[in-house]
Amino acid sequence: MISASDGMFQKILVVCVGNICRSPVGERLLAAKLPQLTITSAGIGALVGHGADETMSAVAQARGLSLDRHQARQFTAQMGGEADLILVMEPGHRREILRASPQLGGRVMLFDQWNGARGIADPYRHKADVHEQIFTELTSAADAWAARLAPKG
Repeated sequence: MISASDGMFQKILVVCVGNICRSPVGERLLAAKLPQLTITSAGIGALVGHGADETMSAVAQARGLSLDRHQARQFTAQMGGEADLILVMEPGHRREILRASPQLGGRVMLFDQWNGARGIADPYRHKADVHEQIFTELTSAADAWAARLAPKG
């Protein structure tokens, strides 16, 4: 069983493309469930400096999760090297990270690893109902990670 209580995972990096929809939600969901860990997010093609997507922010807010003060960051090999675990939204994100930084191979897993490992689609520029569906998928995947990473006591 993967557990943060063994000290293996203290820093988690959540990655998507633009770092304005999926990864900010994943970051905030995990941070709420695992407050003892350091959880951040980035994008492999980040809209650097942008806040969270307005539609996703509204969906998250309606479900009690704030994306306020989020600022998109570009993924770097250094950032990846500082993380104990890198959670990506799609298999292609893993391939992209490993192409540029093969040394990170053992750290990269899918955000929905425990929920089918099919990947979580990008809702960017889609209607609110798509964002709502993606938020639900992210919540379920975050719950599954939290169950595995929570300290056992």
